[in-house]
Amino acid sequence: MPALSLIALLSLVSTVFTGQWEVHPPQQQGRHWAQICSGNPFNKIRGCDRYGCGNYGASRQGKGEKHKGVDVICTDGSTVYAPFSGQLSGPIRFFHNGNAIDDGVQISGSGYCVKLVCIHPIRYHGQIQKGQQLGRMLPMQKVFPGIVSHIHVENCDQSDPTHLLRPDVLPPFPQQDTHWATVCSGNPTNEIRGCDKYGCGYFGAPRRNGKGEKHKGVDVICADGATVYAPFSGELSGPIKFFHNGNAIDDGVQIRGSGFCVKLLCIHPIRYSGRISKGQVLGRMLPMQRVFPGIISHIHVENCDRSDPTSNLERGKGRRK
Repeated sequence: MPALSLIALLSLVSTVFTGQWEVHPPQQQGRHWAQICSGNPFNKIRGCDRYGCGNYGASRQGKGEKHKGVDVICTDGSTVYAPFSGQLSGPIRFFHNGNAIDDGVQISGSGYCVKLVCIHPIRYHGQIQKGQQLGRMLPMQKVFPGIVSHIHVENCDQSDPTHLLRPDVLPPFPQQDTHWATVCSGNPTNEIRGCDKYGCGYFGAPRRNGKGEKHKGVDVICADGATVYAPFSGELSGPIKFFHNGNAIDDGVQIRGSGFCVKLLCIHPIRYSGRISKGQVLGRMLPMQRVFPGIISHIHVENCDRSDPTSNLERGKGRRK
């Protein structure tokens, strides 16, 4: 569908929604919502593509209108969760043309009222709890090929929800000073990748993207195809899609428990949910050499609060078993 057709539809729908809803209470300030889409634990917002940009207030061509919501990145088919507890109502027909993504639901409660669009909810009515499974992401690529697939998130009063989309991803208590188990077979000391032509693997290493960004995790050396183990006991969630492009290493999982919360990326886990014990087989290392030939193959290990996990990974230093 041409970009202008999409813009026209969004403009029409925003007008319809404005007249459709009753007055809602002001959106509360200072409280964060839960993760909305599996694989996007920080509710990262879509940037810009040929169809437009995903930030609140982004320009919409044609009539000088602005984007009245934000677009939270979500891979087609991913599990969608409730950002807060509340009452469901719907369906929400955003496009009014019955296309493959013309579905959604409204949640009102906990001082908020929001529409989640381009998803298929498990139901349209009743109560739902914060973090509970709400539904699944619909196949946006079928309708807008090449777009960054996303959930359109729009407050009922059309205020900016961006500040609410920073989930409470910190563990329930501070990261404990205890050592993790071996993460990858063949690397009993959790040795961290040094430097190669693609960059360096230590925490805070510069990233060659022209934006002055730093490495927010560490890269634990792991040969392609090697067995991966859980560094601590906890609850799994995922998938975690780091690259959002479906390449051969675009997979991973999050573990939360034992006072920790971490993402393990570039691996294929045996499952994406349920409990796992420290040292239990978690999955296998994906073929990194296919994507980055000559790199030191590794698992990207990133704390959910983006603190430095290096001290936790020093299990084997001077204590080889």
